[in-house]
Amino acid sequence: MARTLLGDVGNAARALLNRSPVPYVSRGNIAIPWRQPVGAEAQMRAMGSVGTLFAIVNRTSNATAQVNWRLYRKAPSGLKEDRVEVTSHAALDLINRPNPFFTRQELVESTQQHIDLTGEGWWVITRNPRSPLPLELWPVRPDRMSPIPDPVDFISGYMYTAPDGRQIPLKVEDVVFIRMPNPLDPYRGMGPVQSILTEIDASRYSAEWNRNFFLNSAEPGGIIEVEKRLSDPEFNEARDRWSEQHKGVSNAHRVAIIENGMKWVDRKLTQRDMQFAELRAVSRDVMREAFGAPAFVLGEVGDVNRATADASKALFAEQLTVPRLERFKGALNNDLLPLYGKDAARLLEFDYDDPVPPDAAARNAELTAKTAAAQTLIDAGYYGPAVAEAVGLPDIQFGDPGSDPDRILLRDIVIGAPSTAPLILPMLGFTLPKQAAPAAPAPAPAA
Repeated sequence: MARTLLGDVGNAARALLNRSPVPYVSRGNIAIPWRQPVGAEAQMRAMGSVGTLFAIVNRTSNATAQVNWRLYRKAPSGLKEDRVEVTSHAALDLINRPNPFFTRQELVESTQQHIDLTGEGWWVITRNPRSPLPLELWPVRPDRMSPIPDPVDFISGYMYTAPDGRQIPLKVEDVVFIRMPNPLDPYRGMGPVQSILTEIDASRYSAEWNRNFFLNSAEPGGIIEVEKRLSDPEFNEARDRWSEQHKGVSNAHRVAIIENGMKWVDRKLTQRDMQFAELRAVSRDVMREAFGAPAFVLGEVGDVNRATADASKALFAEQLTVPRLERFKGALNNDLLPLYGKDAARLLEFDYDDPVPPDAAARNAELTAKTAAAQTLIDAGYYGPAVAEAVGLPDIQFGDPGSDPDRILLRDIVIGAPSTAPLILPMLGFTLPKQAAPAAPAPAPAA
């Protein structure tokens, strides 16, 4: 009995043991989908209603999607330059053709749009029931996905909410989740848009106010005062007649005729008072700051020369494109490759072509420094080709055949050995000297 009781206690202890060092959810949250991201749909819709936001997200997602991906076999040395590229693999085929309707560029671009707007990007994996290998990748909207927390395993699965409201459970191995971490929620992501919702709304409202300003005769609204209470028919008639005669840009500045003692009272509010131009400029700057995007991203090229343009391109690639690519790289190597077996996860890795443009000035300065070092070593008596290899200069023909005294001396020595000269001189870059025609033999003496 005691042994059984101790065994039950041990089993209970193991059941409560977390695979994470501390529990992230209470025991009451078992198998309950985590909360949906608040406002995720509105954040995605904002891209289509605010031009500045569209420009930033379109530029960042497009730049991320244009970078080429490669699959490599890891080198025992751990150095990138020692890796061997793998050109044929099922994982590489999946990335290049994720499903029958998406290209790799479309998959990455749509996912990056979701990440920039909501902080989350989701892929759902489809398989053949008879094989565990992934066959297709499908991007899904973040507002339709919910993690299912587990007090032991951190996450026990995911729940997808279909457009008709159906709940579709998904296994952990059926989902790839890419996110910008949320400091308050380990199960969800957070993007730049969450921090600038007020500025986005202000920009949209100012644009709508400008639109309504012109629709309303390009004049601010006012009040029509009436000394007596109007009946419903009289009120409707006055409203309809006023709208018919004065609403719209084509009716701007028409003379108003008001009957029955009515009086127009201007609110004395002009468009200049609202300072919407300044408001939209401030909103634009705040959006750029949230994304860390330079003005160059929005096509602002005032006071830009070739040097600053090249620097802006390098800054955009280093600060915006590379971090986004690193998120995809982590998802591909840590979530996708293990689905192809332990050997694939251990021996292979995805990597991207570096999007940062080369710095021409730095490259020229490096070449100048290398040539100066090579000249110093050669002047000190070191062998020229070995020096070039040591300092990393290009593999080019060294020197001029007639300018190296030691080489000329070596040629003369070789020429002095007629039996070996035809074999060694071509190896030194010399041609065989022309031999003088042999003298005619002397006639034999007469008998």
